[in-house]
Amino acid sequence: QVQVVESGGGLVQPGGSLRLSCAASGTSFSISRMGWYRQAPGNQRELVATITSGGRTNYANSVRGRFTISRDNAKNTVYLQMNSLKPEDTAVYYCNARRAVDMTDFWGQGTQVTVSS
Repeated sequence: QVQVVESGGGLVQPGGSLRLSCAASGTSFSISRMGWYRQAPGNQRELVATITSGGRTNYANSVRGRFTISRDNAKNTVYLQMNSLKPEDTAVYYCNARRAVDMTDFWGQGTQVTVSS
């Protein structure tokens, strides 16, 4: 079983920045893709950004140019630097880690990001 733990959420004013962190642990198998998803009240969970172990990234159109995903493979840790935050970025942000050996996805418990003045 893979444990996924997020940190770094909080309240920020519009135009501000936050950095989310997520660590995956508890497996001897490699983690292939890691990523961030978010879910706002009344909405479905949506992709924010993903990154492969090789560093290939993918972003939702709504965050491209404002958010940056990065990764430390040695620590199985992924980061999401969020700049120029907007009220519509308000959501619970979930970290995802994919175990390479069987492509099983594991999820964190989520961290709240609130953008409000």
